[in-house]
Amino acid sequence: MQISIELTLTPLQADFEEHIIHFIKRLRASEFTVLENPLSTQIYGEYDEVMSFLTLEIKNAFGDMDHVLVYMKMVKSNRSDYESHF
Repeated sequence: MQISIELTLTPLQADFEEHIIHFIKRLRASEFTVLENPLSTQIYGEYDEVMSFLTLEIKNAFGDMDHVLVYMKMVKSNRSDYESHF
């Protein structure tokens, strides 16, 4: 089953930028399709593979920071090729 996940990592500490950059670079280095915009990062792929990968990467991010939020939205389908029709 293919999924699309939108992620926003929000460190609640002064040195937030370096943590966000590190997290995005780890996503980029994965085997998955990763798209970015100024507010979030999207990752696309097979459900079990993406979720296993994200479980590890989010745990690592949590281990690197004292206070952090991760916002996630998931859609059951690969929407990486979505183009608006309006």
